[in-house]
Amino acid sequence: MSYEVTSAVAAIIEDAAGRVLLCQQAGGHQLWGLPGGRVRAAESPVHAAVRDIFEETGLQAEMVELVGLYEVTGDGCGEAVPDLFVHVFRGRLEGRLEGGGPALNAPGRISRLAWHDPASLPEPLTATTRTAIADAGAGRSGVIRQVKRDVLREVTREAVDA
Repeated sequence: MSYEVTSAVAAIIEDAAGRVLLCQQAGGHQLWGLPGGRVRAAESPVHAAVRDIFEETGLQAEMVELVGLYEVTGDGCGEAVPDLFVHVFRGRLEGRLEGGGPALNAPGRISRLAWHDPASLPEPLTATTRTAIADAGAGRSGVIRQVKRDVLREVTREAVDA
């Protein structure tokens, strides 16, 4: 069990059709998740979310409300992975997306960006993403929840390319 805790942020951003913006990790288990990342020293969670969304997508966003605080534990991704305390916000993109949708701005961290229907989410998906999208879809805000990481098998290049 890890005793290191990392503070992180993520945002649920929907397009006009109600699809959610997801990012697929470039390394490791290549999980799909919400845009976001770690909170830097002396940085507020809201500022971290806005910064990370811009770094990953090239789009400016504002945080509208807090969906929840999620304590992520478990060794599903390996023992070296720290526990996380994730602030998940409902975000809104500033301006309109006329021909200027999300762009892959962080190719070292993110391999793909895509809009997904919340009823048909891609796999493998982070447990936090699955839980937060369900909470947001149910109209919840301000939830406090513990989430256990999924036990994952190693992803092979053949499985990803299939």
